[in-house]
Amino acid sequence: MKQIIRSKTVGTVIAMFFSAAPLWAATAAREDNSNLFVWIFLAFCALVVVAQLIPALLMILGFAKGVKKKPAQPTPDPADQT
Repeated sequence: MKQIIRSKTVGTVIAMFFSAAPLWAATAAREDNSNLFVWIFLAFCALVVVAQLIPALLMILGFAKGVKKKPAQPTPDPADQT
């Protein structure tokens, strides 16, 4: 019984790999027609994303420091001024 299940599994895996071979060939023949301006635009977009991540990371670190601190001591009662 185990032999039959193992042979079916191996057959399925082999069939899956052979059916994916045309997909690999199709992606290898793709041609990239992007010029310099497209790459400059993509670099600018990446710069914007990184510029947004830096303050977010600093805020998360600030929250972590705030959680790590001891709780604040209660404020003293005001003195009686009569």
